[in-house]
Amino acid sequence: MNDATARPAEDPLLGRALVEEAAKKSGLIWVRGSGPDRALWHAWHDGAAHVVGDGPGEQPLPGLADGSTAEVTVRSKDKGGRLVSWTAEVTELTPGSEAWEAAVGELKGKRLNAPDGERMTERWGRECRVLRLEPRGSSTDHPADSLAAVPLPTPATTRRPVPAALPRLLRRGRKRH
Repeated sequence: MNDATARPAEDPLLGRALVEEAAKKSGLIWVRGSGPDRALWHAWHDGAAHVVGDGPGEQPLPGLADGSTAEVTVRSKDKGGRLVSWTAEVTELTPGSEAWEAAVGELKGKRLNAPDGERMTERWGRECRVLRLEPRGSSTDHPADSLAAVPLPTPATTRRPVPAALPRLLRRGRKRH
């Protein structure tokens, strides 16, 4: 294969560019450490994905420990399909360090509906972990199977009984138009 037709997994520079571009455009990555796969919101900064969690009101980061590795998969923002996967080195950033401040600066712009607004970064420093997921090696080829898994148990639900008054309210709305 010549350079013009090399696949991302075979051309390290092309693979790195694909990882970076996909991660910058997607607000969600799938991460598998020693625990189950998790969908995590992130911010791409300085050549790595950064995530915050494990504190009250923040996303859980099970199986992600400082010095370990994780498998990261980036999905398409519009179609939701798998774009690229890579192995990441996990590094926990020290609160207040220069790297932590830079990562948190990017992350706070991506955090939606924070209960404490401007004080959120102080809370992250006290109660949460900020992890850097830096790509190691090249991107990996996609597996032949779908990797579909049963969703993790959660108390969240979208199915509830229809309120008794709803059919009447809907009929009344049609008569007016």
